[in-house]
Amino acid sequence: MASFTLLYDLIRWEEKAIVDAAKKKGVQANLVDARELTLEATGKSKGIPDHLVLERCVSHYRNIHATATLESLGHRVVNNFQSANISSDKLFGSLALARAGIPTPRTFVAFTEEAALKSLEELGYPAVIKPVVGSWGRLSALLKDSDFATAILEDREYMYPMYQVYYLQEFVKRPPRDIRSFVVGDQTVAAIYRLSASDWRTNTARGGKAEPCPITPELNELSLRSARAVEGEIVGVDLMESPDGLVVHEVNSTTEFKNTVPATGVDIPGLMVDYLVSLEKR
Repeated sequence: MASFTLLYDLIRWEEKAIVDAAKKKGVQANLVDARELTLEATGKSKGIPDHLVLERCVSHYRNIHATATLESLGHRVVNNFQSANISSDKLFGSLALARAGIPTPRTFVAFTEEAALKSLEELGYPAVIKPVVGSWGRLSALLKDSDFATAILEDREYMYPMYQVYYLQEFVKRPPRDIRSFVVGDQTVAAIYRLSASDWRTNTARGGKAEPCPITPELNELSLRSARAVEGEIVGVDLMESPDGLVVHEVNSTTEFKNTVPATGVDIPGLMVDYLVSLEKR
């Protein structure tokens, strides 16, 4: 029987759906809680029953450190350390997209309040500030003018040092929605519009509504190129409809899809399991 280890630190709808899909396909999904995992980093693998590991930790730090250790111990991890590390940091992701020539919003990085304000003067208002590590739109803010920006930056000067890496991005003129596409292997398998009537952030975790989005040739090409740019195998790609066409602003390595499956009817967890099984056959 084909098998893989699902490494997690929180059982969400997605992890349950992956396990259920594996059962239906006669594949053994062995659950391992990263919070209880001990690995001898300089020794041999213990605690992981399979060569193939699907990394699904919510915690950024558990994700990248567990992945790095497991790969060093000889495991095949999806997504790999390089992909997880790049896509879990917004700045690293922006750099990878830019290197690959993928259209992405104009982005600045600064390391002091003064430098951030100078960057915003060049970038122009409104602009967006985001933490380099974070999800669900938390601690992201729409900076409407310099007074508002100064107030936000002053607060961040007293936060954890990571929040003093000022990731500043142009506010793309777009419809009140963005697009999340899903790449599994070498296919764009599904896409949704994420709409919000009350917030500039469209994250479905914040109440954004999911609607099916057609996979156009442009969307397919950019999704696959973006996945390759971060060396991702199973990723979510976030795009916006700018006046000049689609732009990619983020790639996610541990993607949620509980709203996408009912919106599109696409069996994403089943396709994930199929892909993992295909890796074992290579």
